[in-house]
Amino acid sequence: MNLSSRKRNIVLSILFFLPVAFILVMLLSKDNYNPLDIVKEGVLELPANKDNIQLKDHITILSFLGKKPMENSTTAFNLKELVYDKSKGFKTFQVAVLLPHSAKPEAEALLKEIRSYEDLRFWHLVYMDESDIERIYNSLKPEVKLDDNLATSMVFIIDRDLNQRGRLDDRTEKEIESNKPIYSLYSYDCVEVAELKNKMAAEDMRVLFKEYRDKRKGNFDDSSQRRSKDLKQNNE
Repeated sequence: MNLSSRKRNIVLSILFFLPVAFILVMLLSKDNYNPLDIVKEGVLELPANKDNIQLKDHITILSFLGKKPMENSTTAFNLKELVYDKSKGFKTFQVAVLLPHSAKPEAEALLKEIRSYEDLRFWHLVYMDESDIERIYNSLKPEVKLDDNLATSMVFIIDRDLNQRGRLDDRTEKEIESNKPIYSLYSYDCVEVAELKNKMAAEDMRVLFKEYRDKRKGNFDDSSQRRSKDLKQNNE
């Protein structure tokens, strides 16, 4: 066999085995991910409401637009464009916006603005007493307080079992290598486009959806969540 034939065979072998190797790597690593951390258990259920919107058995993004929702239109628009539109196809997903009864006219006007002929079937406006809004917010693990209008630009991920999800350790790989102190991410700021787009939508929501797909198929290993619980206890 001459040199050119040998080179040709080597090239053909590489071209054949590279796709096979790639597929094998994907198969071996497809379930090799860390579930989204449980940062708070026992989030309070929503009070009875006319549309029967509940947190239990849903993957919910919980938002608080307060007494003057038009003043928080940036929160609503960013949440809709960057997260809702990419997540609405997943079964049991919903956005629940909690509002006092007095905010209904303004909230309906805002909803009309963001609808723009798109599917908002899973975007719910839930009206309740101000005390109920405060009670539910206090059952979360927030990083900021509600303002005087019962609003915040922060949104929360609630899983189907009424657990708040987030990141117990939000350090970058570089920060971990440098042994920087641990800091967490319990909620997501809708004013920060990069945080919504790169962390919440592109990573955290996708990881949570995958977890529930794997649970349905019986492929989910909860050892990572047990490790997360240990980390949470060590941080408290």
